[in-house]
Amino acid sequence: MRLSGTLDLGALKGLSGLRTVSFMDNEFAGPFPDVKELSGLRAIFLSGNKFSGVIPADAFAGMGSLRKVVLSENNFSGPIPASLADVPRLLELQLNDNKFQGKIPDLKQKELKEVNLANNELEGEIPASLKSIKPDMFAGNKKLCGAPLGAKCDAPPPPPSPAPAPKAPLPTTSDKAGGTSPSTPAGDAATSSTKQEPPASDPIESATASYGFLAAILGTAAIIAVALVALRIKRRDSTKNFGPAASTRPSSAAKVEPHPSPAATTAAAAVASAAGDERSSRAGGNTAAARKVDQGRLTFVRDDRGRFFELQDLLKATAEVLGAANLGVCYRATLTSGHSVVVKRFKEMNRVGREDFEEHMRRLGRLSHPNLLPLVAYYYRKEEKLLIHDYVPNRSLANLLHDLGEGRGLKKAVVHWSARLKIVKGVARALSYLYDELCMLTVPHGHLKSSNILLDGHYEPLLTDYALVPVMNQSHAAQLMVAFKSPERKQFGRSSKKSDVWCLGLLILEILAGRPATYELPKAGSAEPASDLVAAVGSTPEAEWVDTVVDPDLRCEEDEDREEMVKLIRIGMACCESNVDSRWELKTAIDKIEELTAKERGNEEQSFYSSVNDEEDSKDAAAAAIN
Repeated sequence: MRLSGTLDLGALKGLSGLRTVSFMDNEFAGPFPDVKELSGLRAIFLSGNKFSGVIPADAFAGMGSLRKVVLSENNFSGPIPASLADVPRLLELQLNDNKFQGKIPDLKQKELKEVNLANNELEGEIPASLKSIKPDMFAGNKKLCGAPLGAKCDAPPPPPSPAPAPKAPLPTTSDKAGGTSPSTPAGDAATSSTKQEPPASDPIESATASYGFLAAILGTAAIIAVALVALRIKRRDSTKNFGPAASTRPSSAAKVEPHPSPAATTAAAAVASAAGDERSSRAGGNTAAARKVDQGRLTFVRDDRGRFFELQDLLKATAEVLGAANLGVCYRATLTSGHSVVVKRFKEMNRVGREDFEEHMRRLGRLSHPNLLPLVAYYYRKEEKLLIHDYVPNRSLANLLHDLGEGRGLKKAVVHWSARLKIVKGVARALSYLYDELCMLTVPHGHLKSSNILLDGHYEPLLTDYALVPVMNQSHAAQLMVAFKSPERKQFGRSSKKSDVWCLGLLILEILAGRPATYELPKAGSAEPASDLVAAVGSTPEAEWVDTVVDPDLRCEEDEDREEMVKLIRIGMACCESNVDSRWELKTAIDKIEELTAKERGNEEQSFYSSVNDEEDSKDAAAAAIN
């Protein structure tokens, strides 16, 4: 929006239900706004503005519900507010690209996993509580040192030598009156009498030093022993983690190897491992280890579906691996009732706590659109999560366009213009719906590509793997999710509301060209522009687009259809504009897409032709892999 001026949140004090404040990527300036009065806030997003000055030390005092603080890419200076160390439930802290100075507070929150303090002016030793954070999160602070950076901190100057301690009293001597007189202090004795031994040779002091040295050795040994015991307990507890790799008991559903390949792993084994942990925790409820087990539960999120199976039903289900990719593994589970569901098992979703995760899942459960594959249920454990969807027998759009049959006798499907346009319109409408319903997210989809678009019985597109960015580990999302490959992400280090638009543009070109899209931007001086759809289209005269760019299998017998194809290519290129300011807004793109037409056909389903062998049932046609 590019809003400017100073930010006063006083008008929001009366909103007791306010949980998130987000003014990212604007031009607000001035001091940090007073947020203490909004004590119920869970997230503050103010990155990408022009705020400046010192943030008061007590700026976050009393904010017991706060989970996320994102203040990156501003001009804040001074020390990091000490009150951040007292926010008990802090999960994410992004302060990078500012001018913070001084030492890093000791942030001891157990759930704090995402910390970015790069490109500031911090100094001193990184606290031990942050030793597991990646070194990149501290880059650009020349005076920082400590474990994550591998830079040793300079030893502090030795303290001044203390005055010699007095020796133990010597035997007293009697005076003439039969009394006693105190012995002379060691220091005085050393200077007043040449017959007295020097301090280093005093037997009492030597014995004390020997005992002190022995105590230090014994203390170190005790610490090592305690650490070994703790490590052994941790390893023992880790065998109770969710998933087949952690299972210590045989499963009737499948044999689970210590490190199984995705193709050998089944949904039944995964769920059986979790259920086995629950049973063992109930059986051993009196033990400390059992009390620590993170018991998961199966939760349904749709009011219109009801609870039509239980965890035990999944244990009894026959299961097959549909695919394994970067985000996790996908299974088809067929219940004893005959109903099939898709179980997606994610590995990199431990960035948020249970409460935030479940809140986001409920939000996804409320979404309803004919071109979105609805979330049915989820299973939560700290280290791994299961998301459960309806099973869709038809294959993904990627399989349809690129013949990803993997040698199973499948040939490339031929799709007419009218069918491809219907897919484009369905995808655009679903994306528009996500932007309206999840307007608080910078990238409401985040992973829009052809392999994440399934096709229902009428070949209507169904978007999957949408709106997962808030629950994904940030580093993992940045490496694997396609919205994070956008030009602005690589140019400025952050995504924008137009990152999903960029993905839509590439998808449009892929649908028309019948060639896989390339999400990695070409390197400077690269001699392989042909692998980049945008470059290929841009280097071809518009008059030659239909004959050169468009998929040869695309049947375009009518001149009207050819003209509409050219219009859609123009829309795709406008959505792929590398300059984010010049790139179309989503609404503009959708309005233009809705204006496109195609000649009606007598039987729309005949737009699709596929030579799937008759003997191959829906098992081979299923394609709901996570990518």
